[in-house]
Amino acid sequence: MRVLLVFLMTAAAMAQQSGGQAAPVAPVEPAKAEDQAKAADQAAPAKAGDQAKPADQAAPAKAGDQAAPAKADEKAATPVPSGEEWFTGSFELGYRWLTDVRGSYPTYRTIVNLGEGPRLNSLDFTITDPKHRLFDRLDARANSWGDPYNTAHLDMRKKGIYDFSADYRNIAYFNALPSYANPFVPQGFNEQAYDTLRRNGYGDLQLFPGKHIMPYLVFERNSESGHAVTTWVQDENNEFAVPTLLRNSTNNYRGGVRMEYNRFHVTLEQGGTTFKEDDQASANGLNYGDRTTPVLGSMLYLKTLQQAYGIRGSSVYSKVLATASPASWINLYGQFLWSEPKIDARYFDQATGNFALLSALLLYPGEFSIGNSNANAPRVLGNGGLEIRPWRRLRIIDSVTINHYHDAGYGMLSEQILVTPGTGPTILDALNTRQVVNYNQQQVEAIVDVTNKITLRGGYRFVWGDATVRAGQLDPAGPLQSRDLRQNVALAGATIRPLQKLSLNVDFESGVTDQTYFRTSLYNYNRMRARAKYQATGSLSLQANFALLDNQNPTPGIQNDFRTRDNSLAVYWTPNGGKRVTVMAEYNRSSLRSNIDFLLLPFLTPAVSSYTENGHTATSAIDFVLPAIGGMSPKLTAGGSLFISSGTRPTQYYQPLGRLSLPLHKHIQWNTEWRWYGFGENYYQYESFRVHTFMTGIRVDK
Repeated sequence: MRVLLVFLMTAAAMAQQSGGQAAPVAPVEPAKAEDQAKAADQAAPAKAGDQAKPADQAAPAKAGDQAAPAKADEKAATPVPSGEEWFTGSFELGYRWLTDVRGSYPTYRTIVNLGEGPRLNSLDFTITDPKHRLFDRLDARANSWGDPYNTAHLDMRKKGIYDFSADYRNIAYFNALPSYANPFVPQGFNEQAYDTLRRNGYGDLQLFPGKHIMPYLVFERNSESGHAVTTWVQDENNEFAVPTLLRNSTNNYRGGVRMEYNRFHVTLEQGGTTFKEDDQASANGLNYGDRTTPVLGSMLYLKTLQQAYGIRGSSVYSKVLATASPASWINLYGQFLWSEPKIDARYFDQATGNFALLSALLLYPGEFSIGNSNANAPRVLGNGGLEIRPWRRLRIIDSVTINHYHDAGYGMLSEQILVTPGTGPTILDALNTRQVVNYNQQQVEAIVDVTNKITLRGGYRFVWGDATVRAGQLDPAGPLQSRDLRQNVALAGATIRPLQKLSLNVDFESGVTDQTYFRTSLYNYNRMRARAKYQATGSLSLQANFALLDNQNPTPGIQNDFRTRDNSLAVYWTPNGGKRVTVMAEYNRSSLRSNIDFLLLPFLTPAVSSYTENGHTATSAIDFVLPAIGGMSPKLTAGGSLFISSGTRPTQYYQPLGRLSLPLHKHIQWNTEWRWYGFGENYYQYESFRVHTFMTGIRVDK
């Protein structure tokens, strides 16, 4: 960011300098400027001699041809051209206050995570260079600096030479719900928590935009660093929550060339990625984990732990994308992607405490483990299709997708049991992973314009494939498990415009499946979406949405029954074009039901996992333009949002707000805002919180 700021300051200085120098020459051509300069030199003596001439002779001289150059010379002294400003922009600085968070501060940070202090709420500016040296135009913007999620973006271009864009996003991710992973421990002791910073950025350089051949280069980076709480698992007898340091990053380099012509387009791209992760966990002090009963007559505990693992990965990939329109009635497209990622991992831990090895009925005070693994996963992905228009009102779209993924890996873990006074047994665990996934899909769809107001869609999708993966440790079928995928899906839809102000859209698909990969995959399902929009008057519009998904898998041992439904209604009202009042209101009613069979450890007892939720979500905002004060009108906003649910985990969340925008000057505005956050759960009341937030700031526009 420091380099970016220095660059922007330099660009602004150059543009400001060029803006002052460009004023004399911008209105006229060079030849005309030279003529005007000579005329100006001749005009000065004439003015000096006017005192000896009669007044009636002086008048024609002022109105003659010599007067215009004199005025042009005066105009040339203006430092900035009057037609266009070289710099425009705005910024808003603010400060936020919080009342004391009443209730669970970790839950507040997980859901809201807004802190106190100064903020750069927004910044945006545009710089133009009239001399078109390094760039023609530069646009920059930044938002929410000082908050958990902040962004910055830059666009810079020079016509016909390059387009450059850069983007930066910083996310302060915090997740420490006390009930997660272990809700029954007193006060919800957390076994999984994250307090990290994730940064994403990219730079995209396009050369010769608008030409037939356009090379480009792109660099992307994604990184994460911070603290976490994870579990150290000891032979499946106990899990100990330990503090962990996280650090990982991924770099993506790619470049290629686009070829754009009237009837076809081709993109050739070559790229590669690098991945790095280094995590460390440590503990010092008695930690009894989440097991509250003795094992072999003794309580288990962790006293010290040093754990570290590092991962290194790389990948190369190639992509070809092409589109063509050989005739006015047909379009073709295709894409091919090949990639081959490789990865290596190293692991080490050393622990002391009181642990149990049930297979040997042994208690031991320490152990250390060393492991390493590697994997190679080539992948081929291709898809293509065509659209034909045999008649004016008929379109037929056909597409095919082929995805082949293969993963071959090997790993070895050596665990040395330390038994006082000597060394105990060594446990070796070798792992050969083999994963092969083939996924194929073909879809054909016809779109018919029955009339100017009715469009119908119908189609068919066939999905097939097979997969071979490593089976679970308790799977009696062996180390590998194979599955096939067969799915037939019917597609239908319609767009209806019965009135000029009313439009309806419906999409429906129904699938029938013989076999699938995962227990929770779509099996025999129906999915529907419906949307309606009505422009009642010029100032009042209504919009309604409906969505339904019903999925059933009757396979013995799975019995997956999943159903979700979503209904919403939105109203937008802007009487008199929003001159005085603007109203926005939305309401959403949702429901979810899930039942699926599973095996309950440790005795693999059949059980059913059930979850239900019925939710109500509402959002509203009313803007009032208040009577003008000194020719400037303040603006008051009132509204907020809420969520109320019942079912397996009843939850209530409220967020009312009030905002006042008061113009202080033609280019200065004072904004202030109040929000209240309230969260509560019926079954986990220790996660509830309440807090008031106040925000005030000044916005300046140029």
